[in-house]
Amino acid sequence: MTEKRVRFKSAWLPWVLVAPQMAIVLVFFFWPAGQALVQSLLQQDAFGMSSEFVGLENFRRLFNDPSYLESFKTTALFSALVAVLGLSIALLLAVMANRVIRGSGLYRMLLIWPYAVAPVVAGVLWLMMFASPYGVVAYFLRYIGIPWDHLLNANHAMALIVMAAVWKQISYNFLFFLAGLQSIPQSLIEAATIDGATPWRRFWGIVFPLLSPTTFFLLVINVIYAFFDTFAIVDATTHGGPGKETAILVYKVYYDGFKALDINGSAAQSVILMGIVIALTVVQFRFVEKKVQY
Repeated sequence: MTEKRVRFKSAWLPWVLVAPQMAIVLVFFFWPAGQALVQSLLQQDAFGMSSEFVGLENFRRLFNDPSYLESFKTTALFSALVAVLGLSIALLLAVMANRVIRGSGLYRMLLIWPYAVAPVVAGVLWLMMFASPYGVVAYFLRYIGIPWDHLLNANHAMALIVMAAVWKQISYNFLFFLAGLQSIPQSLIEAATIDGATPWRRFWGIVFPLLSPTTFFLLVINVIYAFFDTFAIVDATTHGGPGKETAILVYKVYYDGFKALDINGSAAQSVILMGIVIALTVVQFRFVEKKVQY
């Protein structure tokens, strides 16, 4: 089988075609990342009128701050719950949607809708449902004898932001899982059925291994989503409270920079957060991908 390669008549044409994307990456990623790195090595006043080079002093101060170290545990727990629950529920829904015959189009459309909702709107929706004492879900929980108060109970607050974040991301995961399920040859499933394999055995022996590339991709995306894209949900629901029990790393970057006016400390936090996400992505590609069957 010969490999087909595209050849351009002009040596400059490929560079011209990728120039818009490269410009976006440079302007919206590399330039802000460089600015954050520079800011993390300086000490400025709140108005930016004067600055002084302090080297790694901002980083040393962060790692001596118990509340910042506690936010690592909060972020790890939150990210694990969002990734595991989001992928599990989306896979279950995709398997169910792949089997529906009558009304399957409507069923799939309803599952896709949450992805069109902005994160801050998703946060507000879940906040209204769980707002005590008049939220629908909070009222039902109180009716059955479960007092709900995410303003005072840290576990309730964590559960609230996890549910909102998972609900917001389920549609994205669902689309990829459904596409992966529909790409699996039905002849394999039929052959396993003829051989007497149970539905559970067919899923874990055939379907899930063939979905491993999709699962691995979604695992990386969901980890990045939990670290970065959930800021609006936390800000709209708990504001990092009660206390700082739900102050994940990305929210702490915002709070310290824009509310506490610690610009350089916030920049140092963003550099650390960026390094953590890069390291996690490298580890996933280095070790987790070995178990992926392409």
